[in-house]
Amino acid sequence: MSEIVEVRHIQKSFGKIHVLKDVSLSVPEGSVTAVIGPSGSGKSTMLRCINHLETIDAGEIIVDGEYVGYQRNKDKLKELSGKELAAQRARIGMVFQRFNLYAHKTVLENVTEGPINVLKAPAKEAKQRAEELLDRVGLLEKAHAHPAQLSGGQQQRVAIARALAMRPRVMLFDEPTSALDPELVGEVLHVMREVAESGITMVVVTHEIAFAKEVASEVVFMADGYVVESGDPKVVLSDPRQQRTRDFLARVL
Repeated sequence: MSEIVEVRHIQKSFGKIHVLKDVSLSVPEGSVTAVIGPSGSGKSTMLRCINHLETIDAGEIIVDGEYVGYQRNKDKLKELSGKELAAQRARIGMVFQRFNLYAHKTVLENVTEGPINVLKAPAKEAKQRAEELLDRVGLLEKAHAHPAQLSGGQQQRVAIARALAMRPRVMLFDEPTSALDPELVGEVLHVMREVAESGITMVVVTHEIAFAKEVASEVVFMADGYVVESGDPKVVLSDPRQQRTRDFLARVL
């Protein structure tokens, strides 16, 4: 299985705070990688670097054979233009903690916005695809509602449909259930399981350990800006090699 995401020795600081110290990660195409770890370990920052929402200070990130945010010109990397970056980001779907839906647009308009304006899809085709995806996440009857009329779980399911509408090569999920009331978490995880079963590559930053154990093909444990341990979920979550991983799991399980 070929690697679709390669994160190589990346570093990232915010002022004097060194958030990512030396992070490497390989994600095979069609796999589900769950990234776990304590708050402040750099998980979300690493994810945001994968689609260039944050720029890296060192190292390199390659998605689907292309450098993220840059183009190689002989031995130098040249930063992509805004238009080139938008085209690259279109292939990397992102689902955030806080949904980030357009409040003034209907659910249907939220899902068709990207395909029409970025992918230049015909409106009729974008609408048909959006309706199929809303049906898939169980929200077709809410197509003409506005986000404020939906529960948090419903908004997050719309956000997943919106990301899928761009036909991404990779889907990134940044703690997608952390802003939800506990009773709404299950409906979002159910949709994520279905996305995983469809074969799309997923990288999921999550604190839902049971979900990671059940759905992920690999679990990555991060702490203090490093990848401490990674591997088969059954091993990392049940019999971890590193004491740091054991200490973390003892607190959360």
